[in-house]
Amino acid sequence: MKVTGLNIHPLKSGRAIAQTSVSIQRDGLAGDRRFMVVDPDGKFITQRELQLLAQVEATHVTGGVHLKMGTRTVAVSFDPAKRLDVRVWDSEVNAAVSEDRVNTTLSDWFGRPVKLVHMDDQARRAVGEEWAGTAAPVGFADGFPVLITTTASLADLNVTLIAKGQEPVGMDRFRTNILIDNDEPWEEDFWESVEIGGITFDLVKPCARCIMTTQDQVTGDRIGGNPIQGLAEKRMSADRRVPGVLFGWNAVPRSEGTVNLGDEMRIVKVREDRWPMKIRA
Repeated sequence: MKVTGLNIHPLKSGRAIAQTSVSIQRDGLAGDRRFMVVDPDGKFITQRELQLLAQVEATHVTGGVHLKMGTRTVAVSFDPAKRLDVRVWDSEVNAAVSEDRVNTTLSDWFGRPVKLVHMDDQARRAVGEEWAGTAAPVGFADGFPVLITTTASLADLNVTLIAKGQEPVGMDRFRTNILIDNDEPWEEDFWESVEIGGITFDLVKPCARCIMTTQDQVTGDRIGGNPIQGLAEKRMSADRRVPGVLFGWNAVPRSEGTVNLGDEMRIVKVREDRWPMKIRA
């Protein structure tokens, strides 16, 4: 088994940027989900409620980020002294906030008042203690530093979608960080720890999927196959701690280093039991 996909998402809910090599830090892939759009009160905004975010491409530049949506662009710099308390689910983070002209520009793009914030060197966030053993540092990702998915599981999901008369979907719908090429669908349920590029990753919690998987990751439109309906056939969680349909695993890196396309993945430790799923009558 080897790595066949590496992606970062500089802007939370913005477009994925494919990589050939990534630096793995304790809080995830370098450059992943370091910027975020929030409402005026600091609450995070994603494609769930603002589908246009799928059209935004973010590129890191010295001291900030360059955003592009169609033909519109804006260069953003951040003053570390200008800060805002923001919320991602149950986490509160003191982040750097962009200047007013940028926030006005983005508000015009999206047709609603928004601000852009940055997880800079002063910002701190740690989550998942009950799953990871100790709280894991993380950027603006929903819950954990890294998301790992597999090719065989996507292929199996697409078999289900086609049988339901729907179009197959691409892995971009699942906004993965590390994609592993493998042969056995859903075998990742048994991986407790894996090693890639000399780095150990603990797979600590399956990833419950939401309406964003139904959205085209170029336009943001809800078109094509519906992964939620496909996953409901055999990937509906039977454990109340993680309700809903599951695809991929949230992972925590236990060291730092570099992962490259083509790197081999080695299973370090396996679980005795698969995550429980509901059986559809």
